[in-house]
Amino acid sequence: MEQADLIWHNGELVAWEDAKIHVLTHGLHYGTGVFEGERCYETALGPAIFRHHDHLARLLQSAELYYMPVPYTLEELRAATHQLIAANELRECYVRPIVYRGYGQMGLNPLEAPVDVSIAVWKWGSYLGEEGKRDGVRAKVASWRRIPHDALIPHAKACGQYLNSVLAKIEATKGGYQEAILLDAQGFVSEGSGENIYAVRDGVIVTPPQTAGILDGISRKAIFQLARDLGYEVAERNLARAELYLAEEVFLSGTAAEMVPVREIDDHAIGTGEPGPITRALQRTFDDALHGRDARYLDWLDVVPLGAQQPAPVGGSA
Repeated sequence: MEQADLIWHNGELVAWEDAKIHVLTHGLHYGTGVFEGERCYETALGPAIFRHHDHLARLLQSAELYYMPVPYTLEELRAATHQLIAANELRECYVRPIVYRGYGQMGLNPLEAPVDVSIAVWKWGSYLGEEGKRDGVRAKVASWRRIPHDALIPHAKACGQYLNSVLAKIEATKGGYQEAILLDAQGFVSEGSGENIYAVRDGVIVTPPQTAGILDGISRKAIFQLARDLGYEVAERNLARAELYLAEEVFLSGTAAEMVPVREIDDHAIGTGEPGPITRALQRTFDDALHGRDARYLDWLDVVPLGAQQPAPVGGSA
């Protein structure tokens, strides 16, 4: 990890190496926390966070679902993020806000434990690598099933839930693959270990519905609009495992990974074994949107006012 100088913690900027928590922090023992992953990109307008309002809104919604009252408003968290990026003098970075139950209460009832909030930023390349974005990745369907909606809350981006993805990712990595694909409790395709998944079937972009245990990704929402603006049909429906093998194209999307083609699943080549034309067209348009090169999607960018005392009003991408 390439560290920055400062981290925002409970309203203050602290040195990176001093941003520590107590060993008896509740979230460390029980996974009682929620978080977001965001990216800030260099654009002609300056550093800009992609769909910042949407990410912070989901952070607060996740906290509400797990009964964690956040002691800051969305606007306060937005201003804190701006302040942190400017103080670290970063033009591009990954952004990780986290809300978690802190030190002071042990046991399974977390309601008396304090709610702490931190935001970290650092330089981080594409999660699955630039080569993966260019050439596609090899994936494996995991033996571990995606957590069902009646056991935990897939719609929340909660810390403890990611043990499910960790197991799948380790299994895939040990098997020599770059990514895992999880099925839901009924055996339908759910998502990657940290990304939403899409298959192109007869020219239609098919993706699992929210009832398949997926996280309703912010990048997923963007992909839907970009695809439709490019004239492609998008269908949300149950997707059988074998449909992945039979698809003309398969790709993944997520903030950390951005948009990544999948060239092989379970040793089956997808289509020609190379990224397909729909994937490539979407990748180009998505990359233009991220970097502010397409005027149609400028309202998705929250420009960081370097040197300004107050952030600009929130854009209309909610």
